[in-house]
Amino acid sequence: MFDTARTAFAWLVTGPHPVALDGRQIRGLPPRLVPLDEVGKLTVSKGCPQQTRDAVWTALVTRSRAEGSTWTVACAGLALPVLLPVAAKLTNRFRGEVHDIHAAVLTGFLEALTDVDLDRPAILVRLRWAAYRAGHRALREALDAAAPVADLGARAPGPEQVGGHPDFVLLAAVEAGVLTAAEAALIGDTRFGEMSLADAAQARGQTYKATQQARHRAERKLAEYLNAMRESDAATRPKRRRTVAREPEKTRRPVSPRPPKFGVGERGTRVPARPRPSRSTSEPGAVQEASSCD
Repeated sequence: MFDTARTAFAWLVTGPHPVALDGRQIRGLPPRLVPLDEVGKLTVSKGCPQQTRDAVWTALVTRSRAEGSTWTVACAGLALPVLLPVAAKLTNRFRGEVHDIHAAVLTGFLEALTDVDLDRPAILVRLRWAAYRAGHRALREALDAAAPVADLGARAPGPEQVGGHPDFVLLAAVEAGVLTAAEAALIGDTRFGEMSLADAAQARGQTYKATQQARHRAERKLAEYLNAMRESDAATRPKRRRTVAREPEKTRRPVSPRPPKFGVGERGTRVPARPRPSRSTSEPGAVQEASSCD
């Protein structure tokens, strides 16, 4: 899928008349016709101002909407440096066929070209997130399809469980309505990506302090969301109880603490012991107890 996009883009910039942008109309580009492969190298360099990137992508997306095929291929080719890491991140632990997920990433990007807001900053960042969301949906569908049919209660693991990658967590927060896509992009790009907060501020058209405060508010909402999820999970998780096996109680008759002198337990009708004869000889007819039975 991505190989096809790369090959198609290569054809656009091959030969004596490569497809190019007029750099005289885009501040930050050389004032001449700039071939698209050169445009790509300029815009991915760390020294490229965000305003220049946005101006380039505004021109590319506008041409794609107006003219179609050639410029749509150009957009896909120039976006490969951000689309390939997205696809790799989504499928790095997936053991099934990755073609459909990669296709969903590219399709999500192409669909976003038709409606991405060109008046807002960080156009490519928002296109990347659209591709990521589409790929993530495809991944969840693939995981659900691979689950055993008998396990009807099974669900595909959420973004927190699939590799534990921060982008999955951010995407879940966006889907839950906790964060906007812009807030998730701000956290993801400045905390886990290569964009500095100063560059993000420039891209958003804000001061550094305002962007820092925006990120702080977004991170606080994210933390509250994750804490609520953990508490909910703890409340619904069945508690493990230790079961101590007990032997069935035997029905026993009460036993006297002083057993009978004869060593025989109480059975049947109790026979009272014969009264012992008195040893006194003062009474007439007294009989002494024999000492032997012989």
